[in-house]
Amino acid sequence: MPIPRRALAAAAVALVLPLSACGSGGDAGGSTDASGKVEGDITFQTWNLRANFKSYFDGVIADFEKKYPGTHVKWIDQPAEGYADKLSADAGGGTLPDVVNVSPDLVAPLAKAGLALDLDKAAGKYKPEYLDGAWASHQVLGMSGTYAFPWYLNTGPLFYNKALFTKAGLNPDQPPKTYDELFADALQMAKKSGGKVATLANVPTIEDFGRYGVSLMNKQGTAFAFNDAKGVELLTKYKELYDAKALDPQALTATPESSGKKFLTGAVAMNPGSALDLDNFKKNAPSLYKNIGITDQITSTGHVNMYVMGVMVNSRTKHTPAAVAFAHFVTDAQNQMSFAKKVAIFPSTAGSLNDPYFTKEDGTDETRVRIAAAKSLKGAVNYTPVLFSDQMKTALRNEVAKALQGKESPKQALDNAVNAADRLLQQG
Repeated sequence: MPIPRRALAAAAVALVLPLSACGSGGDAGGSTDASGKVEGDITFQTWNLRANFKSYFDGVIADFEKKYPGTHVKWIDQPAEGYADKLSADAGGGTLPDVVNVSPDLVAPLAKAGLALDLDKAAGKYKPEYLDGAWASHQVLGMSGTYAFPWYLNTGPLFYNKALFTKAGLNPDQPPKTYDELFADALQMAKKSGGKVATLANVPTIEDFGRYGVSLMNKQGTAFAFNDAKGVELLTKYKELYDAKALDPQALTATPESSGKKFLTGAVAMNPGSALDLDNFKKNAPSLYKNIGITDQITSTGHVNMYVMGVMVNSRTKHTPAAVAFAHFVTDAQNQMSFAKKVAIFPSTAGSLNDPYFTKEDGTDETRVRIAAAKSLKGAVNYTPVLFSDQMKTALRNEVAKALQGKESPKQALDNAVNAADRLLQQG
């Protein structure tokens, strides 16, 4: 995945992989035994990383080839646009690289087609090196196994405008910590401002339902379940916010960029973000920067949401030991830590988040955000189901919009969204 201005924000926007190799099985090709000699030529594909990180990856590859004489790694970097389509074409044509940069939603159809090596079987000895939630992020409900090494992670705090909180009669030093507090503060903000200031700028997404404690899928991974009583409760609360203008009226069509602009201009009081946003506030909205508040993501489960990238091994590689060794090498603690210091992302390796870089304050807001995010990531989970495709997200968003506009009840909207998602799941 590309690392844009908002590091890994695009990882939240899953891409669909209409896998033409569906049903091809995993019988042909390589071995699942990674215990042999590490040797041979392998290909490594990343996702829009060459432009900014060429020297880093050249160094990682050189170090690997030095550690394992007789290996050669050919690095391929694909553009962000059309990456899912490229994977689909390679999967269907039998040209999938040996080691591939994936996100959880992209690995799922590859795993179902038998093209992603099960690392629990081939490389289970490495599992203790990674955070539990990160290792689990590339597991597919309904299948046993883990289908990619976890790579870099991201999460972020909630930013809020202290000046707007003060104007609304709210304590600027006590931001909401629970959903009940959030909804109450949002309604007060809207009332005090005469509907001119909304607290939130985005409609609830699948990860919001997850953070609220909604059961997103059944245990077998065969059907979605976010239309339960808890899901209906959350959407009903958002409907109340929308009616009171506590949720921005343009939330139905909002993008992360448009929501960010609303926050910059003071039309919205709270917005999720990352350490990279602070520099933007400082440059483009100094009055906001002066009044910026930083608080944790709100969750009912005790676990914040993480975005995660992974490194998958092609099950049909002719050099399984080398491919597994390289995928592990790219994602080991030393290389992840080095990468994390070049861009605002976080390592998925156990213990790395205890490094002074993620724990020691230096008085800057940037470090404060980094430390807070690192702390929350230790127990974070990827709420978005790996089987929840882009089409499913669109179906959910459309039904949420109908509920907020009063065209359907929250229950009917979520029933429709679940039915649509289940149909798409069966088609896949």
